[in-house]
Amino acid sequence: MYKTLIETAVLAKHLHDPNWVIVDCRFSLADTEAGERAYQEAHIPGAVYAHLDRDLSGPPTTDNGRHPLPTPAALTTLFGRLGIDRQKQVIAYDDTNGMIAARLWWMLRYMGHEAVAVLDGGWQAWVAASLPVRSGAETNPATLFVGSPKTEWLVRLTDVPHVSLLIDARDPARYRGELETIDPKAGHIPGAVNYFYQENWGENGRYLPPEEIRRRLQAVIGNHQPEEVVFYCGSGVSACVNLLAMEHAGLGNGRLYVGSWSEWCRDPNRPIATGNTP
Repeated sequence: MYKTLIETAVLAKHLHDPNWVIVDCRFSLADTEAGERAYQEAHIPGAVYAHLDRDLSGPPTTDNGRHPLPTPAALTTLFGRLGIDRQKQVIAYDDTNGMIAARLWWMLRYMGHEAVAVLDGGWQAWVAASLPVRSGAETNPATLFVGSPKTEWLVRLTDVPHVSLLIDARDPARYRGELETIDPKAGHIPGAVNYFYQENWGENGRYLPPEEIRRRLQAVIGNHQPEEVVFYCGSGVSACVNLLAMEHAGLGNGRLYVGSWSEWCRDPNRPIATGNTP
């Protein structure tokens, strides 16, 4: 069972394994249909497509962020449509070093499915290895997905003031409030510290060795227990990279404030911090 990351060579050996489900999660915030177009042009053979807005987000129920978490019922339907059941090993990939794929990774684990991993290096690593690709759209036979949400992993807006350690996964400049290209206000949630999700990768776009990730994260987490560590980002997507890294480094399961900055900054009465001071 693969539970965090998987290498391209390993996935290549299982392309025809009926117990493996591959999900292409490529997506661009600047052009929300670009990922699906890229999938239609070329994708890993057997991969089905999941769209961040249509599939990995839903109407606001748990949160009012830019990418609200789908309900458990919606997730059950989605995973069944993708062909995922308890026997399936799921592999998610994208072309942004796992930024979107990590969201699917977290959502499956949130619903109790542990056999899910992100392709290390993603689409670029697959192409660089000259591995086979396929065009057009693919589907899997629908299955019955059985799972239930681990609600203790989820942090809502009203929980935020009571969090022991809040970690902002966004770019340091956005954290400091020096720029904001997506949300209406710049800054960060008061009390939050910054750990940019891209700190988990090397220059080649591959995840760093677990011991190096552990060293970097431990410097931020300190003596906090895993369940005390809460990550957020702009809309509950890239923060999942830090959750994946934390698990891959053997530091346990953190928690996700899925509404994230896009929800927090929506109310003008909520406090906002700027600069490097939490």
